[in-house]
Amino acid sequence: MPTTTSNFDYQEGETLLVDKPLHWTSFDAVNKLRWNIKQRLGVKKIKVGHAGTLDPLATGLLIICTGKNTKKIDQFIGEDKTYTGTFLLGKTTPSYDLETEYNQEFPIDYITNELIEEVRLSFLGEQQQVPPIFSAKQVDGKRAYDMARAGQEVVLKSNTITIKSFEVDTKRFPEIDFKITCSKGTYIRSIANDFGLKLNAGAALIALRRTASGQFNIEKAKSVDEWIAIIRDNAEL
Repeated sequence: MPTTTSNFDYQEGETLLVDKPLHWTSFDAVNKLRWNIKQRLGVKKIKVGHAGTLDPLATGLLIICTGKNTKKIDQFIGEDKTYTGTFLLGKTTPSYDLETEYNQEFPIDYITNELIEEVRLSFLGEQQQVPPIFSAKQVDGKRAYDMARAGQEVVLKSNTITIKSFEVDTKRFPEIDFKITCSKGTYIRSIANDFGLKLNAGAALIALRRTASGQFNIEKAKSVDEWIAIIRDNAEL
């Protein structure tokens, strides 16, 4: 990637590493940068897309490609991802995260570090995972989350995923901090829910951050505002 703004060629193709803010959709970030690139170049159209959706309640690494680099999006999507975040034990939500309100509570006083370690180990390797019903998966041409929000029954098929590594920290119990490296298509919300099920205690994802995707790392990412300044040629990379 070029080292100064004057060398950027967005039409030829650039890969921008963005630290997506909380509550933004991935499309929000793409649209914001696309608009600024079009204004900077004085063009009506330019290809801009992201490689791997991040939920609005997640922050972290979002790979955004421009121009001819959009051809690399499928390659980037297929690479392993690393996430950090927090599960809350003893409560569940219909969406498996904080998009919806808590709907059940469970006793957790019997949970030991040994039991948590046993459950952690059970997640390592290849397995089948059912996506959350509050997800963008399509069922008969409709988004699963639209059906779920409308109170309709949603049945989703399982996917084959691989958990490469899974670390947990119980110092803030009943909040469990984690770091996971996994294959494409893995829903961390489902891991939170399944983690609670295996403990017979319920769990919800209350924080999530993507820190790496393939060769790319969050340490090299910039905020949306920083990228806008670069695009407008008001700052150096």
